[in-house]
Amino acid sequence: MVSQLPIFARSSAGILGFCGPPNFGSLSGLSPIESRSCKTSLFSPDGSYLAYANEATITVLKTDDWSPVATILDTRAYSLAFSPKGTFLMTWEPFAVSNANPQGSPNLKLYKTDGGKLIKSFTQKKQGNWEPQWSNDEKLFTRLVNTDIVFYEDCNFERIVTRLTGHKVISYKLSPNVGTYFLLCHTLGPPGQPSFGRLFKYPEFDNQQAIANKSFFQADKVDFLWNSKGNNALLLTSTEVDKTGGSYYGKQGLHFIGLNGHTSMVTMNKEGPIYSVEWSPKNQEFCVVYGFMPAKATIFNLKCEPCFDMGTGARNSIYYNPHGNILLLGGFGNLRGQIEVWDAVNKKKIASCDAPDSTFLQWAPDSEHFLTATTAPRLRTANGFKIWHYSGALLYENNWPQGEELYEVQWKAFPKLTFKEPEISGKKVEGIAPSQPIASKQAYRPPSARNRAVVTFKLHDDDEEAHTVGSNNAPSKQALKYKKKREAKKAKRNEDADSNKEGSVPVVSNIKLNLTGDPEVDKKLKNIKKKLDAINKLKKEQESGKMLEANQLTKIQAEEELLTELEKLSI
Repeated sequence: MVSQLPIFARSSAGILGFCGPPNFGSLSGLSPIESRSCKTSLFSPDGSYLAYANEATITVLKTDDWSPVATILDTRAYSLAFSPKGTFLMTWEPFAVSNANPQGSPNLKLYKTDGGKLIKSFTQKKQGNWEPQWSNDEKLFTRLVNTDIVFYEDCNFERIVTRLTGHKVISYKLSPNVGTYFLLCHTLGPPGQPSFGRLFKYPEFDNQQAIANKSFFQADKVDFLWNSKGNNALLLTSTEVDKTGGSYYGKQGLHFIGLNGHTSMVTMNKEGPIYSVEWSPKNQEFCVVYGFMPAKATIFNLKCEPCFDMGTGARNSIYYNPHGNILLLGGFGNLRGQIEVWDAVNKKKIASCDAPDSTFLQWAPDSEHFLTATTAPRLRTANGFKIWHYSGALLYENNWPQGEELYEVQWKAFPKLTFKEPEISGKKVEGIAPSQPIASKQAYRPPSARNRAVVTFKLHDDDEEAHTVGSNNAPSKQALKYKKKREAKKAKRNEDADSNKEGSVPVVSNIKLNLTGDPEVDKKLKNIKKKLDAINKLKKEQESGKMLEANQLTKIQAEEELLTELEKLSI
């Protein structure tokens, strides 16, 4: 039985270990690693090893007693990765040439974890897709070389067994199956032709032997998401820029592909970006957060049919716990850190909490607790982390000393099946109060308006006279042009008002707006006010005895949600 859940934090002062629930405090057995040059740290998948890069040295610790098992010297390692069983440690460092060595030296290195012996070196100039991929049983070792995928077997890194060639592969992902191996790859089409997502069974790589093909025109990048069984996958396609101007995030699409050859496009019923996609660990469904704010969250079945709608809200992230029976929806970045806790089996919301300024969230291996953290470089002040119970109770808070930066926080990993699936209880665990305010009440001010006198924003700024440039009061040609446009709009509004039917219900808006100065937020505020004014009009028509259509009644039902969103955006 596991008596504690260790937590590790890497900061500008080094690495510290903490005890997680049920007892909080410093971790016994591990002395603080004091260093201002600790670049990265990583647990092996089963938590047996902890590796960290400190200046020109990589140290590997055995986590059962925190004793060092390997020390790798004279390295400029920038990134670390373990093989699935933790047998090997891989490192990548920036590729460099010099007058003495114009060809450069191999910069991707493979070490034996226990002992740190160098096994093999490769040249990998680009950091993108640097990490080799393994099958979960470590029988296959694969790398992307230019646009080919090369395969090694049985840890023999001197002999390439086969390769996937001739497909112009941009990226790929091995399935988590053991014994029989599959891979998905993104292949680039000729100019003006579609790209493809292709599913192959190893080592059958001829075009005619592809299990399934999925074409898409708009795909600069494809993220592959296999479910844990490895029998179904999702392909999230995206372009760097949405040429229609509809989204800042670029054009996106979500596609389904299965080992049975079935392919499908996942259709979503709200316009806007796809923020997050995640498979349930139970493998029978997946969740998507999508659409312009307030974003929608929907659970889909394996037929890509929506089976549960979780409504809309200020959220952009999905987190299933390791057992798949609890789901978190988080709103991070500019969304004030609101977290919804859902019973993923019975499809009901069970709790909520606020973790403002959070940049990171991770479930504990026991599936009952999770941590949120505020880290640099995203935020360089008020760094720290918090531990929560799934009931929404805050159990522990660690605020970082002023002047130091927290870079990352992570739970120690554990082997699968170490913990039983928790039973969900509606009873809230007793917690503590946060030491800092839930959220700032100060209105957002754009950088250009900071450190200046207070700027006031008016609802009808468009109706103001254009500001004159120069010493005289004569308006410029551009100002006159805008003035004519405004007058035309006013005339159109007056005309529309006069053409209203005599029996229409007059509505005086009682919604007051507090504009923030952020153009995007203010645009959303004005849109919400417009919807609320329309709802107010419908309610007065209903009170006067008019029969409303079904879609009009649906609009009225959304009033409370819109008011909540208006309040949140106005803070």
